[in-house]
Amino acid sequence: MSTTAAGLVSQLTQRGETVSFCESLTAGLASATVASVPGASAVLRGGLITYATEVKSHFLRQSIADIEAVGVVSGETALAMARAAVAETDADWGIGLTGVAGPDRQEAKPAGTVYIGIYSPGRVAFSQLLAGLGEERNEIREATVAAALRLLGTALEQNPVGREQ
Repeated sequence: MSTTAAGLVSQLTQRGETVSFCESLTAGLASATVASVPGASAVLRGGLITYATEVKSHFLRQSIADIEAVGVVSGETALAMARAAVAETDADWGIGLTGVAGPDRQEAKPAGTVYIGIYSPGRVAFSQLLAGLGEERNEIREATVAAALRLLGTALEQNPVGREQ
């Protein structure tokens, strides 16, 4: 299982697959982390920065009220973000990242509460809650990216190459 950006770029390259991100709390850090690896252009399709709820609404094709009803910081929103990443870029894998970087709470959730969504058409659609990723904004953001890379590595190991038709 690949847990580093370099490992994931290598694994995705070998599989002939691509990835895109839809990021909120990480604000592009996940995309930038993958892009920092030589050869990333073969696998990184792009990324959406949906920091504001209005921007999420646009790319998720949901009303602000609907997003807020399930929670901006929720598994449902993380998975919708992962789906949006795939829909907007035609990537094989989409990763949605939403959470609370702090220092203040959001939706009564403390800093360090993060949801990661992973989506690949016909193969994978799930979200995972992570908590206690740290207390400082950048620590939380970096831990979120590391966790997302680990989750994608696990998903790649558990799923065959290629989309189902």
